[in-house]
Amino acid sequence: QVQLVESGGGLVQPGGSLRLSCVTSISGSRFSFYVMGWYRQAPGKQRELVATINNDGYINYDDSAKGRFTISRDNTKKSVYLQLDSLKPDDTAIYYCLARNVISRVNYWGQGTQVTVSS
Repeated sequence: QVQLVESGGGLVQPGGSLRLSCVTSISGSRFSFYVMGWYRQAPGKQRELVATINNDGYINYDDSAKGRFTISRDNTKKSVYLQLDSLKPDDTAIYYCLARNVISRVNYWGQGTQVTVSS
C-alpha cells in the first residue's frame, strides 16, 4: 500500500505564494513506475487536475495553472512538489497528491492539504 503525505498548505493573501510537498512511501526504483500529480477540490465542486509529471519529466498543466504553478519531482526523495505563485481567491481548495502506477493503473491519494487565498 502506497502512502502519500502532503504538507505546505495554509492561508495566504492574493498574489502570494506557497510550496506544497508530497512525500511517498514508494520504495527504491519503483518510483519510476509512477506518474505523480496534484489535483484540487474546491467547496461544492468536483476534484480537478492541476498538474502531472512523469518519470521522464514530461509535465501536463491544467490551463488554470499554466504560468503560475510549477510541478517538480525528486526521484531520490520519492517526492513531488507544487510551487504556487500569484495565487488568487479562486485557487482556494484542498490540494491532493496523486501517485498513479503506470503498470497496474492504480491511483493512490494523499489526505489533502488546505490552501486558502484571502485578504
